[in-house]
Amino acid sequence: MATYTLPKLNEPASVKNDEAILVASGDLRLAANQKGWEAQEQMEKQIVAAFKKEGIKVKRGHAYDPELKHGFIWNQRMGMDVFQNIDPNAKLIVAESVWQYSHHVLAGLRAHRGPILTVANWSGQWPGLVGLLNLNGSLTKMGVKYSSIWSEDFKDEFFLKGIREWIKTGKITHDTSHVQDLKKNKLPKAERALGEALAAQLKQDKAIMGIFDEGCMGMYNAIIDDELMNPAGIYKERLSQSALIAGMRLVKDAEAKKVRQWLDEKGVTFVTGKDEATELTDKQILEQCKMYIAAVRIAHSYGCAAIGIQYQQGLKDMVPASDLVEGLLNNVERPPVYHAETGEKLYAGKALPHFNEVDEGAAIDEIVTNRIWNAMGLDPATTLHDLRYGEHFKGKGVDDFVWVFLISGAAPASHFIDGYAGAVSMRQSPMYFRLGGGTLRGNSKPGEIVWSRIYVMDGILHADLGRASVVALPQKETERRWKITSPEWPIMHAVLHGVSRDQMMARHKANHLNVAYGTDADSADKALAAKAAMLTAMGIEVHLCGDVKV
Repeated sequence: MATYTLPKLNEPASVKNDEAILVASGDLRLAANQKGWEAQEQMEKQIVAAFKKEGIKVKRGHAYDPELKHGFIWNQRMGMDVFQNIDPNAKLIVAESVWQYSHHVLAGLRAHRGPILTVANWSGQWPGLVGLLNLNGSLTKMGVKYSSIWSEDFKDEFFLKGIREWIKTGKITHDTSHVQDLKKNKLPKAERALGEALAAQLKQDKAIMGIFDEGCMGMYNAIIDDELMNPAGIYKERLSQSALIAGMRLVKDAEAKKVRQWLDEKGVTFVTGKDEATELTDKQILEQCKMYIAAVRIAHSYGCAAIGIQYQQGLKDMVPASDLVEGLLNNVERPPVYHAETGEKLYAGKALPHFNEVDEGAAIDEIVTNRIWNAMGLDPATTLHDLRYGEHFKGKGVDDFVWVFLISGAAPASHFIDGYAGAVSMRQSPMYFRLGGGTLRGNSKPGEIVWSRIYVMDGILHADLGRASVVALPQKETERRWKITSPEWPIMHAVLHGVSRDQMMARHKANHLNVAYGTDADSADKALAAKAAMLTAMGIEVHLCGDVKV
């Protein structure tokens, strides 16, 4: 009988009932982790102090790295190694004050048996709230049970009540009474008929989403399995970012300069300088114009209804940022692009929806929105935004909680006050974007919008839909909000209808949400109804959030 040397399994030390383990998932990019570490360290001290008062000793599950100068889990392998030494039955806190790559910790969280609590600081300085929502959406997709909480100072009653419940029961119960399942028989007849007809057309004609490499920045929640979207008539064309670079090399300088000239004539302000390392340069802009042309030509060659460029990781080490490109693609009015051989004008008079960071939930949403809004004679320009931050604001006709919706790219000029003339292209932060490139920055115009999110829960596709008003804040307040978040990115000041801050955080299953304008409240209500009907007919479970008229 043969004998073998059997591997020894790691046996982590058990954790006492009055103890909890804290882990912190971080960015893959060293500079981002180093810049965000101070805020993370401060937040962790506050969390430890709060739990200590409740009789729980919080221990860190991994050490600060003096060579890297931060204490984040910064890749998937490290996350797996860290969790090998964590008692799988321990109370586990995942604390986030920065953007994080969820897949760094998903292997450990998938196998963890003890209660899991995700925590973020209510701050716009770094995208900690965005990172938390991405992690929550990823855990929801995986079917892993978790609780979540957020706080400005970790001393407020909302936070303290929540952690007391978690310590006692292993879960936190939030108010989600704002969510109602759609009853399609209550939809207005005309909008229901339109939505169902467009869903039937989509199933017959089918649409292709072009994906320039899948799985951006650890966003597991943003990968939608083919089996879930194919029955609705949506299929993927898996493209390579290297093909985009190759396509850029085929674009002549003269063609790219025409795109730049078109933008200059429309009144876009480019904030340029000479230092490639820290400033936006004409050379970077020319490369972005080439990327725009190449992206449209590739999309046309594959018959894509929408495309998504990952950029992080990969392209960031090869070419300037894709953000200016993304904003142009999502606008109906944009620089013309012609077929390289035939001279045909591509996607003439149409937006080519771009889903930032290859978020496939957003892609499905944009394909649906494009068809509904076009059929209703509305501007189909749409974008996704991060739920970055928010504060109550009182003044200038506003007395409400006003969200900061913010995204690095993809926001179309028609969403901005004064359109292209109100747009500014600023260099992306060197911390994230070594090779630079400009954004399409603007302040979103006041108006009525439909917001939505498509996500995976319980193994099927769901959609949350709601209404919001974009409000005008004083310029001083807008600049303050830009300054404490990301001043080079496009911004939207949004007041959700019938959904509080904490209800939104408790329910939302992603870092992103999609937005599109109606011409007024009535048209936005009707567009939401038609969209709900189309999504339902596509086999997606629809939920209405807040005050929604259908």
